[in-house]
Formats: sequence, structure tokens, C-alpha cells
Amino acid sequence: MSEQQPGGDEPEVRSIVPFVAAGVLVVLVLVGIVIAGVLSPAEKNVTEADKLAAAVRNYADARGRSDLVPPPGTACPGFDEAASPLAEQLGGPETSTDIEVAELVNPVVDGERGRITVTTRVDGRTATVTWNLAKEGDRWLVCG
Repeated sequence: MSEQQPGGDEPEVRSIVPFVAAGVLVVLVLVGIVIAGVLSPAEKNVTEADKLAAAVRNYADARGRSDLVPPPGTACPGFDEAASPLAEQLGGPETSTDIEVAELVNPVVDGERGRITVTTRVDGRTATVTWNLAKEGDRWLVCG
């Protein structure tokens, strides 16, 4: 026993138009996302404060692993290790140890100069010091 449709034996005709429209809409959204990613890459969304923080972390990481003081590419020309924000904690230029950057607050950028308050931990000793940085090209470097 088959169920009959009212109005005759004609089967119900379904349209694929809604499915095609949904597929086209999905493709358009994906193309829009790709175009937006190309026109506005994530690197352009990085703030100057983020760049200051990255420069501090790069210096601390390189300083903790290197005997070269300052580590190449992380500090301003003429950088004086004795005036370094880490000088008191490290106890001298020959010291290489793990340096933990615990907190970065109050970033301030004034043209090509910047400063940020950094809390570091070295061998269980914690210190909070304001670091000064300078912009060289598109990179920030630690100056003291």
C-alpha cells in the first residue's frame, strides 16, 4: 500500500536551488576571509607595545644563553652592560643563567623611544625595573 499524494500520482519535485545558493554563499564567505587575510596580515596587527615586549623577551632570552654581552641584534649601539636593567641581578657580564621575564607593564612609546616596566626573576631574585628601548628601522632594541 503506497501513500498517494493528493491531486494525483505526480511525485513531489524538490529544487536544488537552496542548496546551490548556500554553497555559493559559503564560497563567497571563504573568499572574503582569504582576501581580508591577504590585505591585513597578522603582522600588521601587532602593536608597538607588543614589539617592546618582544624586544625585552629577546634580549633576556639571548642574554641568558650567550656569553656575548650584549647579545648581537638585541641592544642599542654603545650599550653598556653595567647600566643594563639586568646588571644588578646578573652580577656581571660573564654570567649566563636563565632569565625569566615575569611581567611587562606600562609600555610607553614616544616616537623612536620607548620604555616598559619589566619584572624579571634570576636565580630566585625578583626585580622590577623600567627598561629603555630605541627603534632602529622596524625593530626595537634594549638601551638600558
